[in-house]
Amino acid sequence: MRQPTNIDPAKGKLGVLLVGMGAVATTTIAGVLLARRGLAPPIGSLTQLGTIRLGKRTEGRTPPIRDLVPLADLADIEFGGWDIFPDDAHEAARRAAVLEDRHLDAVRDELAAIAPMKGVFYQQYVPRLRGVHVKEPSSKREAVELVREDIRRFKRERGVDRVVVVWCGSTETFTTTTGAHASLEAFERGLLEDDPSISPTQIYAWACLLEGVPFANGAPNLGVDFPAADALAKETRTPIAGKDFKTGQTLMKTIIAPGLKARMIGLRGWYSTNILGNRDGEVLDEPASFKTKEQSKLGVLDAILEPEEHPELYGDFVHKVRIDYYPPRGDAKEGWDNIDIAGWLGYPMQIKVNFLCRDSILAAPIVLDLALFLDLAKRSGFRGIQEWLGFYFKSPMAAPGLAADHDLFVQLIKLKNTLRWMVGEDLITHLGHEYYD
Repeated sequence: MRQPTNIDPAKGKLGVLLVGMGAVATTTIAGVLLARRGLAPPIGSLTQLGTIRLGKRTEGRTPPIRDLVPLADLADIEFGGWDIFPDDAHEAARRAAVLEDRHLDAVRDELAAIAPMKGVFYQQYVPRLRGVHVKEPSSKREAVELVREDIRRFKRERGVDRVVVVWCGSTETFTTTTGAHASLEAFERGLLEDDPSISPTQIYAWACLLEGVPFANGAPNLGVDFPAADALAKETRTPIAGKDFKTGQTLMKTIIAPGLKARMIGLRGWYSTNILGNRDGEVLDEPASFKTKEQSKLGVLDAILEPEEHPELYGDFVHKVRIDYYPPRGDAKEGWDNIDIAGWLGYPMQIKVNFLCRDSILAAPIVLDLALFLDLAKRSGFRGIQEWLGFYFKSPMAAPGLAADHDLFVQLIKLKNTLRWMVGEDLITHLGHEYYD
């Protein structure tokens, strides 16, 4: 066993600020409020319901994760956030129509007390939305300072000791790294010059990094996955994670694809289509925004199947992804997958998947876990990219030059071994020879 990591205790209140107070954010907030009063179970949350094996199987040590590491208690969480619409969390939750009245009514007063701060908004990054509750900075550099002041004021007024921020906002139009993202100096210059490659996600993230506040990017936007952000995160000793919450169809891909590869079953094609009617669906109806999401979704299969290593099985499969905005569906997304596979002697077979999921219901426990784990990482002295949190993302981040793992089960092993490592427990390899030699 190694020496455990020095982890500061989770004293006082934890502020959880969410960028975008829409369906995902309000479902998260309401769920936590309900769970901490014992009114509904936090299903889907590893931090609340997950267990972890320690030592040999014969030892019978399988504590809850929340008992292994000092996570913030749900009772100590204070929620806040930003939005480009002024609705409080209760109004926004009712508009999102994810949760039933019996749940919203039970925490109505607490939700109504959470009003969003004005959001950073530039029309070109979300063409389908019209922000009405927005900041009016003279430059993107000033926008960063306004967000920083929001964070400081929230800490003062709500009496919180620590803060984490999770992006729950819309998918922005497709943006790639430019010279502005290459260094701290270049990015600061880009902020002053209103560089068009610097989007709202990056403005929030930069403000968080300057404040030493952990930041998780729940959308496929370019947020902290560029050299300047990585450098600033290390300089300010701030944990970062992203990007794009792994919820519906991509979650299924990271479950099914590893199984196909494990058995060396070939893939000839994977066609995916979705219908979605919430604000996210409306935003993704814009081609430039859909391109950002498409890039995130398309990279999963190549990363898991490694076609360059197995060209005869995965060298030329066809991968198609479609998302259609269909308002009657609301937040209850439906995804269809047609998977053409090849077995022994190349004989064709098919798998059909019809996943009727609730996007925000799947995303909410991810938001909670990321907030608690990033706070733990900060108190443990971790900084920069937290690859062990890739379990929660479609496009997990890794150090420059490293290929990120997309296999859900490899990601879970990485996450749990990180927790074991933090507290000085032996890592588990699942080799098992010690039971027989």
